Parts: sequence; C-alpha cells; structure tokens
Amino acid sequence: MWEDYIFAESIDNALEALEQYAGRARIIGGGTDLALQAQQGKCVSEVMVDLSRIPGLDRLEEREGWLWIGPQVTHAQVAASPLVREKAGLLAEACGRVGGPQIRHVGTLVGNVVNAMPAADGAVALFALDAQIEVTDRLGSRWVPIEELYAGVGVCRMNACYQVVSGIRFRPLPPCSGWAFLRLGQRRANILPMLNTALVACLEDGRFSRVRIAVGPVAPTPFRAHQAEELLQGQPASQDLLAQAAQLARQAAHPRNSAVRGSREYRQAMVEVLVRRGLEQALAMARA
Repeated sequence: MWEDYIFAESIDNALEALEQYAGRARIIGGGTDLALQAQQGKCVSEVMVDLSRIPGLDRLEEREGWLWIGPQVTHAQVAASPLVREKAGLLAEACGRVGGPQIRHVGTLVGNVVNAMPAADGAVALFALDAQIEVTDRLGSRWVPIEELYAGVGVCRMNACYQVVSGIRFRPLPPCSGWAFLRLGQRRANILPMLNTALVACLEDGRFSRVRIAVGPVAPTPFRAHQAEELLQGQPASQDLLAQAAQLARQAAHPRNSAVRGSREYRQAMVEVLVRRGLEQALAMARA
C-alpha cells in the first residue's frame, strides 16, 4: 500500500504534488479499482493524490452545447441525472449497470475510463457517444478523443503520475436519435460483463444519418464496429440491412477464450445477437 495520502486543494495543487514526487505519486478518484490493485501489489506508487475535496469536480452540467462531466462524478450520479437521462440516456443506462450500489456511489466515470479495461460499461457507452477527454498537465489542458487514451488492456495513455483527467464532454443526442445498451452476464449485478454493446442511431427521412456501435470486450480496447457503421450510413432502415450490419460486427470482433466470460466462439456469435437487438431497439426509439 501507499506511504502517504494527499488531499489536493485544486487541479494545480494536484499537479504540483505529482511533480514533487516525480513519478512516485499518482491521482486517485473513487479508488474502487486502484485500492484493490494496491492491495494486490499492482500499483507501485508510494503516494496517492486525492481529488475528492476540490470544489466543482463533482458537477455534471451543460456547457456551450456539450454535456460536461467532472472527474469526481460517480456512476450513481450519472445514472440518476435528469440531464443525462434526457440528453444521453445511453450513458445513464450504462452507468446504472456498473457493479452494485456501493460501487456506483463511490466509483467515478473518469476512473472507469482511466482504468482502460475494454469491457468497462461507462467507457463503452462513451465510445458510442464520441466523447472527448480533457487531459491536464503542467503544460496546460487539451481535449482528446476517448479512443486515443487506450493503448491496450488496462493501459491508458494518460499518465496518472503526471497528468489529471479534468473532465469528459460529448454532444447531446439529437431528437432524431435512438440508443441501446445491452449487457450479457451470468447475473444482473456485481458481475463482469461477458459482452456489452452500446449503440446510437439517428434517422433522417427514414435513412441512417449517424450510427455508432461500440462493443466490449472483443479486442484489447473498447471496439468500434466501423464496417457495420459504414454499411448503415445513408441507407434506408430495413431488417435485412440490420442483419448484415450485425454480421459485419461479428466478423470484425475477436474475443479471446476466457474462463470468466466464455469461449471465443460463443461470444463472437453473441456479438451478432447483441448488435442486431441493439440496432432494432435504437431504430424503434428513433422512429418514435
């Protein structure tokens, strides 16, 4: 476990502490993953820099046409937020499926992203929402697409020993859109997903104008089914087209055999099932 624990008073104060310890300290938010990793000897940092007492980081609000989520916003906050439920219900649904109530009230959405696991429910939904992540260091802040943060299973390109994720943002879903979040697991709660799928579909004049399909875990990072999205783009909605898109998603997915999540063959087959069901749900919602 760590040797010292610092409560930062501001983002700048947190960055100063990280700089002072030169790689021996790292940021902690909710800590639901990091505390366990430390107990298992997988976190070698000597000092934790806690953001939980910095004012304003637990806010969830609309800013200049974006939905903005602070780094201390928990899964429970996202799931219960009227703003998110109205303008990005997909994310509220995904965050409401994470772990159990205790985890959701402590674990943060930003932590879900920084942990960089390909099956993280909140992160998979953010992939389908084209989310951007604000990374702040001593040189300033910049917004980067969420997919650029992922380098592999559990490997985040944001270095928590020198940088802070200071926010998440994405555009609200337009009125012509529908969405779906489907999760396959051995039970409904407190279980890692065998598969999860997040979809957004927008219709204009009966044709797909925007489609996003994200699936996990079928690759080292949350997976976007780009070929399936491209097939649907601009096309009139039909059951045959949905079936073709689901087949393309299955062919592009490459899950591995897992004693916890099931065989490669089973999960690859279920990708097709979840994507097709998700497209049907999103299409029905968009039409309504």
